[in-house]
Amino acid sequence: MNFLLDTHLLLWAAGAPERLSAKARKLLVATDSRLVFSAASLWEISIKRALGRADFNVDPRRLWRMLLINGYTELPVNSEHAIAVNDLPPLHKDPFDRILVAQARVEGIVLLTVDKAVARYGEGVRKV
Repeated sequence: MNFLLDTHLLLWAAGAPERLSAKARKLLVATDSRLVFSAASLWEISIKRALGRADFNVDPRRLWRMLLINGYTELPVNSEHAIAVNDLPPLHKDPFDRILVAQARVEGIVLLTVDKAVARYGEGVRKV
């Protein structure tokens, strides 16, 4: 199964695995799981790190390299993803989370999230 990780899950998987739920850990280590990260997550990390957000204090370039080395697949943001945001109800205001939901739906993969508000999108989203 293909799983797109939201930005917090991505950060926790890479640098704070103790913060992952048992459910998330099980999915991330399953041999049939293909783990995907979005370029939007690296963009979010870059912006929020520059704003001084402590929970985003990671070098995005190093994270990107480590994700690729560890077998994650990168998902670029394309026009179809951007347009699909238009079809989402206004359940969540964060543009980064909204693009992740849109990407998951367009690509037919499951977005794993820890965010209850993002999980309200239902289709293509699973809270872990």
